[in-house]
Amino acid sequence: MLHEAILKLIVKLQIFLQEKDGASGIEYALVAAMVALALSFFITPISGKINGIFTAIQGAITT
Repeated sequence: MLHEAILKLIVKLQIFLQEKDGASGIEYALVAAMVALALSFFITPISGKINGIFTAIQGAITT
């Protein structure tokens, strides 16, 4: 039973690796990873500025 499941998994993995459509999916995943990495560099400075804006608004409201 376990042997059959392992064989089915190996066959499905071989089919997945042979398909050309899978390459475009991998390319999209790489592009998404690069976009996420680029966003992580920009979010830190922007979040500090946004935090400053909200702090100024909070100070203006409470006074």
